[in-house]
Amino acid sequence: MTVMEFSCTFFVLFGLFVFGKAELYIVTMEGEPVVSYRGGVEGFEATAAESDEKIDVTSESVTSYSRHLEKKHDMLLGLLFEHGTYEKLYSYRHLINGFSVHISPEQAEALRRAPGVKSVERDWKVRRLTTHTPQFLGLPTGVWPTGGGYDRAGEDIVIGFVDSGIYPEHPSFSMHNTDPYGPVPHYRGKCEVDPNTKKSFCNGKIVGAQHFAAAAIAAGAFNPAIDFASPLDGDGHGSHTAAIAAGNNGIPVRMHGYEFGKASGMAPRARIAVYKALYRIFGGFVSDVVAAIEQAVQDGVDILNLSVGANSPPATTRITFLNPFDASLLSAVKAGVFVAQAAGNGGPFPKTMLSYSPWIASIAAAIDDRRYKNHLTLGNGKILPGIGLSPATHLNQSFTLVAANDVMLDSSVMKYGPTDCQNPDVLNKNLVKGNILLCGYSFNFVVCTASIKKVSETAKSLGAAGFVLAVENVSPGTKFDPVPVGIPGILITDVSKSMDLIDYYNISTSRDWTGRVRNFKANGNIGNGLMPILYKSAPQVALFSARGPDIKDYSFQDADVLKPDILAPGSLIWAAWSPNGTDECNFLGEEFAMISGTSMAAPHISGIAALVKQKHPHWSPAAIKSALMTTSTTLDRAGRPLQAMQYSGSETTMLVTATPFDYGSGHVHPSAALDPGLIFDAGYEDYVRFLCSTPGIDPHEIRNYTSASCNSTSGYASDLNSPSITVSHLVGTRTITRTVTNVAEEETYVISTRMAPEIAIEASPPAMTLLPGASRKFLVTLTVRSLTGSYSFGEVLMKGSRGHKVRIPVVAMGYQH
Repeated sequence: MTVMEFSCTFFVLFGLFVFGKAELYIVTMEGEPVVSYRGGVEGFEATAAESDEKIDVTSESVTSYSRHLEKKHDMLLGLLFEHGTYEKLYSYRHLINGFSVHISPEQAEALRRAPGVKSVERDWKVRRLTTHTPQFLGLPTGVWPTGGGYDRAGEDIVIGFVDSGIYPEHPSFSMHNTDPYGPVPHYRGKCEVDPNTKKSFCNGKIVGAQHFAAAAIAAGAFNPAIDFASPLDGDGHGSHTAAIAAGNNGIPVRMHGYEFGKASGMAPRARIAVYKALYRIFGGFVSDVVAAIEQAVQDGVDILNLSVGANSPPATTRITFLNPFDASLLSAVKAGVFVAQAAGNGGPFPKTMLSYSPWIASIAAAIDDRRYKNHLTLGNGKILPGIGLSPATHLNQSFTLVAANDVMLDSSVMKYGPTDCQNPDVLNKNLVKGNILLCGYSFNFVVCTASIKKVSETAKSLGAAGFVLAVENVSPGTKFDPVPVGIPGILITDVSKSMDLIDYYNISTSRDWTGRVRNFKANGNIGNGLMPILYKSAPQVALFSARGPDIKDYSFQDADVLKPDILAPGSLIWAAWSPNGTDECNFLGEEFAMISGTSMAAPHISGIAALVKQKHPHWSPAAIKSALMTTSTTLDRAGRPLQAMQYSGSETTMLVTATPFDYGSGHVHPSAALDPGLIFDAGYEDYVRFLCSTPGIDPHEIRNYTSASCNSTSGYASDLNSPSITVSHLVGTRTITRTVTNVAEEETYVISTRMAPEIAIEASPPAMTLLPGASRKFLVTLTVRSLTGSYSFGEVLMKGSRGHKVRIPVVAMGYQH
């Protein structure tokens, strides 16, 4: 049946139907996108590059083939459906061949059956995965001097951020006090203009700024009053991630009259390209995110930062590696772009990764060596630990404690719940003034309808000497972060310590027969919480950081891929914030925020990858990822094995010895990554072979998303040339091949192995010499010795005669024949 005959049949059917409620769909079509089109369509020259590298998108061949694909999308929709019954949102031509469309489920069914259509998937939502770290990572002394100092670190490298936008006026992105930037010839992104001020969002440091909201608007989720129809950051998250990776160096972090240090990006001279596709209340839609990724790659970014993870995908999506999102990232890697994605914040439970594919660097979050603690000293001599980034009450002076419950104005009793201390109007100023106000930490603080910032403002406006927030009950997993406040204040997070405080207060406070306070006799003082304590036990894997094993499908079958890939700081990170930002209620209206999440870990890696790319401009994304992974460390600052936060019992946390499912290859070590000695390289064809050799993946599905055919399904997924080895189902013996390429001087490497006793490991040859630029294969043989029903961990270590050390983790689970 021809397209014309087919469309006539459906035109008759669909002209009669009353359509169901329109939804968003992503449709992929037959025919290669620009990055992989090798010719074959009459009148259109090939557009794919010979190897995995950038394409000249301004060339006549690319623009004409791109137009051809878009015309085919429009023609199909025009033939199938009446004008006005559908809305096409985007045509994807560069990384995948397809489009995003707003149609009814009945129309989607018609599209599924149309010739030339490969897949039709309902769109699904994504969410955000929400300055001391340059020193902690050793950047000022170990890395920046090699690139010409901080004022040249990341020069001419463009990092693209698919996020919630940017606040361009922030000092972290401003052009004051920095050398002027020259043009970046390889980058061609657009700069939108602020609709209110008519000013461009770009300034030399920010080289591109665009927003993508067609899907959000079509779904009725977009509110221009708070979401801003421009690249302006209405959330805070996007400004924060951009500043971590590429913010200016030495920006003072000032709040409430205190300076908490100086903030700097990992690559302070790198350029920033903004692709806003995330919004404050609903997150974002895959249609908008894929359009943003496509545009970023087309514009010529070098690095792509994704502090974003998909919510549960639609039921039709089965394979984690094959969907419009991961397929567009595979094409991005083919175009020479390094992609860093946040691992997810579902830890510490296994299989909580939101970043699955081997072509992406998936970043876990670590706690670095800086912690903030404070204490409350009671009149009975007890010292209660807590957190609070605040000054101390006057030295050697105790202050009367007054509970919010006991200082309510009579008229307020019925109307308000005053223990949250969110409203000064309901409390008696005469009783609070000069005293320490005691407040209760309720569920409202968890959902951000109450904030510590507001408590501090309430206490200040009533003339209090300070405030205490007591946590009286807590659900497992509640995360308490210190919040900077301008007056003495502390949050008592341990329920048992809060009970000590309440008991002391009740014993010391005399009341009349109605329960009204006669006199307040409890007293105490608040310590200084402004100074961080530096710990040698850092880094540690943060409790919230998503854990492996990686999964290959949504029935949670284990994949032969190690995830996460690498660990980077992601807990209590100071960086730029947008004054419009509402993502964190404790930082409303502030210029800086200190927040946690794998969202904060990913831009650390994006910035460090920019430094590697600056030193090695021709390295592939896989080479950069390999350099970061093989040089990472599995030891903390004290030289002990890395530890991970884990639950013990219902509510308490403990530290356990971490495994590669917590940290991947280890914690990033930037100076070593600049000179890794050997790299494990891989390209687009290798990733297609990986997909073809993964059991349970239908070759038709691979063809739908990659336009590549599986010539053979022999071999194992574990043979992908990655800087880690994972065998999720090891039966008997398996030999795995790896190829290394020498990126340094001639060097001889001695290969050693280590593995848990239940699996035998052997590498051959035991040593090899590589000339500069030479590649050599080596084999790793794993044999099941005994069955434990759990994974075993080990490593292959290659020690070079010139001092290079290359380490790859090995993970396997043994099964019976």
